[in-house]
Amino acid sequence: MNGAATRCLHLASVAKIPSRSHSKHKKSQSQPPRLRLRCCSRDTSTRIIPMAAAKKAKAIRVHELGGPEVMRWEEVEVEDPKEGEIRIRTTAIGVNFIDVYYRKGVYAAPALPFTPGREAVGVVTAVGPGLTGRKVGDVVAYAGNPMGSYAQEQVLPASVAVPVPPSVDHKEAASVMLKGMTAHVLLRRVFKVESGHTVLVHAAAGGVGSLLCQWASALGATVIGTVSTEEKAAQATQDGCHHVIMYTKEDVVTRVREITSGKGVNVVYDSVGKDTYKASVECLASRGCLVSFGQSSGLPDPIPMSDLASKSLFLTRPSLMHYTAIRDELLESAGEVFANVANGVLRVRVNHTYPLSEAARAHADLESRKTSGSIVLIPDTDS
Repeated sequence: MNGAATRCLHLASVAKIPSRSHSKHKKSQSQPPRLRLRCCSRDTSTRIIPMAAAKKAKAIRVHELGGPEVMRWEEVEVEDPKEGEIRIRTTAIGVNFIDVYYRKGVYAAPALPFTPGREAVGVVTAVGPGLTGRKVGDVVAYAGNPMGSYAQEQVLPASVAVPVPPSVDHKEAASVMLKGMTAHVLLRRVFKVESGHTVLVHAAAGGVGSLLCQWASALGATVIGTVSTEEKAAQATQDGCHHVIMYTKEDVVTRVREITSGKGVNVVYDSVGKDTYKASVECLASRGCLVSFGQSSGLPDPIPMSDLASKSLFLTRPSLMHYTAIRDELLESAGEVFANVANGVLRVRVNHTYPLSEAARAHADLESRKTSGSIVLIPDTDS
């Protein structure tokens, strides 16, 4: 345990909270340059110069920070790929809570307006000059950078795209890339879960939570999951949770102490944040590790070091991007995810699909906790 826990000592920040309000963004900064999506709306404030022979498509655009209603369905122009790039026709798009964070301004987008989304599957429609190893017709997926997957077409660096095995459905691949690689990093690299460990997974019926429970159980760990409803409790049990706690009816800390005979758990995977931090710390065993990888309930209050000192605890705030920036590590992580989907270790639940044009409704349902499993957007075929 000590060796595994030591891996959690490094602290990482996912993204900085914006230091200025969105109103101070220069309107001439139209979108992240790597996406090169050009807005074709007649809003003169965007001051977009039409491009000759640019390919037209539609995308979700965020012109101001706020609720789901700020997402607009607009026509854009997509440039041809340059050296080292590919263009894809998107077939399925994964929805993740990080998309909500950028839309609300919890994390700072490079500029306004922007196209959200960090996960998609698509078919290669164009290859940049001199690029080898990619060809038109290839099915690829990506997760992480660059932002901009909520679009019918997108230009990507070829280095971030990974091949999708024919055995994996496009919707499954789009729903599992970001979440699956997150689960891989959390379970195998941030804290290496082994047989005999006891783990606590908050939001066990969520997209990442579901995969964490399945994978940790397959590794031989005892899995405790927290959920809000009977329906989600049933799903968590199917996903390998040995003990399910309904936090709406039971005290999490009390139940964990009962389940572990007072010892606590070796690691807590916490994507909730503000509402769960204190319980997460109390549930840990001596020298346990709190892996905080999300904040769906808001940012936790400042954490005093004394909270960790009482049991020599470890705390980490990892970012997937820091573990997949190297191409070989990206391929390894994605490869393990797709292999575990193919061999049945990971059951991908695409419980909700929405047309891309209705991304606002998908976000509203996600934030109100009306969803379980994964959400996928399907690009509208009409232009």
